[in-house]
Amino acid sequence: MSSFLRPAVEGQDPLISDSPYRPVSSHLAIAPPVSVVIPAMNEAENLPYVFKTLPAWIHEVILVDGNSTDDTVRVARDLWPGIKVVKQRGRGKGDALISGFAACTGDIIVMVDADGSADGHEIVSYVSALVSGADFAKGSRFANGGGTDDMTPIRKLGNRVLCAVVNAKFGARYTDLCYGYNAFWRHCLDKIDLDCTGFEVETLMNIRVVKAGLRVQEIPSHEYVRIHGMSNLSAVRDGLRVLRVILKEQGKRRTGRRRPPVFAPGASRGEVS
Repeated sequence: MSSFLRPAVEGQDPLISDSPYRPVSSHLAIAPPVSVVIPAMNEAENLPYVFKTLPAWIHEVILVDGNSTDDTVRVARDLWPGIKVVKQRGRGKGDALISGFAACTGDIIVMVDADGSADGHEIVSYVSALVSGADFAKGSRFANGGGTDDMTPIRKLGNRVLCAVVNAKFGARYTDLCYGYNAFWRHCLDKIDLDCTGFEVETLMNIRVVKAGLRVQEIPSHEYVRIHGMSNLSAVRDGLRVLRVILKEQGKRRTGRRRPPVFAPGASRGEVS
């Protein structure tokens, strides 16, 4: 059994125990504190759907508010008392995530979008992969068991092509590239040195964890349709931005010493698909 996982103590209520272990279920508890970072701008209508799936054992939730003009902050505080709200000073998803990561106190960080497309119940799968040996748990809509209800054919084709380019140029074995549902140990931030302010931050992270030699495990994830509002994504514009990041990173020196495997979903450490 992992040094981070412990069976629940029979007859003891884990919610009132002084134990440092947080209950995941009646049979399993976890030690590393988990921080969830949610970048949001005018997502007040979607937040109830986001928060209702978040596990109660999460250490902290950090909402990065991108200068919302609706009730995003108030709704978040009503839904999750004790939430940490960070006011975004710059612009873009990358800037929001970097601000949120800096405010985290947990050992594990989980990235979750605020549009209701992600299922918070999946967080336990991400955390399980990390405590089992992975450094970076990467969500994939195209791994066996994953899926998406929110990709047009042109976006799906673009994602597939860009994913193939990253795999060829950096020795990765990804099945998905432009997806924002990921988790990682906080110490990984020191090795990937994020410096990207836009949507392409997700691609940058995926490339730099490979270049840094970090252990990666893909987690099958299902993406749902945005519940309220319109997405700001543009297949052509954002695709070109992602491509520029790929080409820029190709020209930089690799920092890792080895090519990390992408673990098969559910595989133990050392078993490569």
